[in-house]
Amino acid sequence: MVGALAGCVALAVGVGDAVATGPKITPAGAGAVKLGATYSQLRARHLVGPIGKGCELAGPNARAASLTAPLKGSVDFTMSTPRKVVDISLRGGATARGIGIGATIPQIKAAFPKAKVDHSTDHTFALTLVRIPKNGGGKLQFGVDTKTHRVVLIGVPLIAFCE
Repeated sequence: MVGALAGCVALAVGVGDAVATGPKITPAGAGAVKLGATYSQLRARHLVGPIGKGCELAGPNARAASLTAPLKGSVDFTMSTPRKVVDISLRGGATARGIGIGATIPQIKAAFPKAKVDHSTDHTFALTLVRIPKNGGGKLQFGVDTKTHRVVLIGVPLIAFCE
């Protein structure tokens, strides 16, 4: 199962380009948005929108912000100040080794041979998780829609669920 509830994720079921150009997703972050960066640093560079409440299940101090173009998605921050990025959820605008929204599990496995497919969330979230371990080019996680069999969500280092 996925780790602690770090923030809310809205699961959008859209299919874009499986292989695209633009910002790159790495274990350190997505484009110029890096894990550990402070909200004030990201906001000053216009990389995120205004900070707001995060996932209710994570507690009253949870905070999140939307990513700005060209990235699509959100960022979850630490519970205390200074607010630092703990995870990034992407719905578009960046790729990891050429794999982006709309890719298939075989495409993910071709780019990340050590990818681990996890079907434990298939029924609960209608999402198959594909985890990329640290020794396989990650820590990253791809969310693959169980109906379309296409990537709809990419998490750095994981996809944080909030339901």
